[in-house]
Amino acid sequence: MNAEARGGRSAQLKHTGLRPGWTTGACATAATTAAYTALLTGDFPDPVTITLPKGQTPAFALAVEELTAGPGGAVAMAGVVKDAGDDPDVTHGALVRSTVRRLPPGSGVVFRAGPGVGTVTLPGLPLDVGEPAVNPVPRRLMREHVERVAAEHGGTGDVEITVSVDHGEEIARSTWNGRLGILGGLSILGTTGVVVPYSCSAWIDSIRRGVDVARAAGLTHVAGCTGSTSEKTVVSEYGLPDIALLDMGDFAGAVLKYVRRHPVARLTICGGFAKLSKLAAGHLDLHSARSQVDKPFLADLARRGGADGTLTSRIATANTGLEALRLCEAANVPLGDLVAARARDEALSVLRGAPVAVDVICIDRAGVVVGRG
Repeated sequence: MNAEARGGRSAQLKHTGLRPGWTTGACATAATTAAYTALLTGDFPDPVTITLPKGQTPAFALAVEELTAGPGGAVAMAGVVKDAGDDPDVTHGALVRSTVRRLPPGSGVVFRAGPGVGTVTLPGLPLDVGEPAVNPVPRRLMREHVERVAAEHGGTGDVEITVSVDHGEEIARSTWNGRLGILGGLSILGTTGVVVPYSCSAWIDSIRRGVDVARAAGLTHVAGCTGSTSEKTVVSEYGLPDIALLDMGDFAGAVLKYVRRHPVARLTICGGFAKLSKLAAGHLDLHSARSQVDKPFLADLARRGGADGTLTSRIATANTGLEALRLCEAANVPLGDLVAARARDEALSVLRGAPVAVDVICIDRAGVVVGRG
């Protein structure tokens, strides 16, 4: 079954003609690859090609480059202008820079926040307090590309990478970073490296097409997934074929309402804990611009699951849903299961008695299952 027939992101892009773009994480990886290559060879590759998690190999033109000798050794800097495609991304057109310097053998790769990149100041994010806001997947991508360049050009791979974004602190005022305790600039983001633009109507249409194709193929079990990590989870859990995967994104309501009218025997909903906590609270649109994680709601769920007054108070004032989850895990309160069960109840209420069995799986950012309902 080809991607167009399946539905989801690929079909949505083909259907709308919208142009995809690249994440800040992909741009930072390209800039890092070029800078480290120059540090070892004296020349900047331009364009510079990288490999993304799903195998794409985009090439990026360098907007700036600089190789200088300093008292501590040579330093290389390269910069890439982010192209978000047709997505209305606030970071479209931003200049993402990476400055690379050698470190002593055995140091590994060390990340620093340069101007315009934030620093984590509150718990509850997938990074420790005090760390630069360069998310785990972009860090992994940069490490992998540093290793490749080192292997090709005789380096040790021990480097300091300072990522910066021109005017990033100003741009960050249009994001949720300040509320999440990321101060001083933007986060370097991306799990696939690709920015997928969408219109609500086109995305919902692709969901409907996916259900139609699955039904026509005689499938009795489909899964609504919030992203690529949750897709991997349901494939691992159930061995579902590609055609059974509905890329629902934030549109949980669209999946449920269409399946209500066009039933399948079983529907699995799988997504990040924070997103599915919104479904549990009654939100059918899970986008951060239109619904927020309700920490008092989570605190009440935890209380019903055995949390004491001190813990419920901490959950109610947690920085993120992930922090609330970790607090409960430490206290052996099954908040993940409680959220999954409530999300399942909400899904069944939308289905209004349609002959569809529903189960819900909550995962964390690493794809670890943290709740079932």
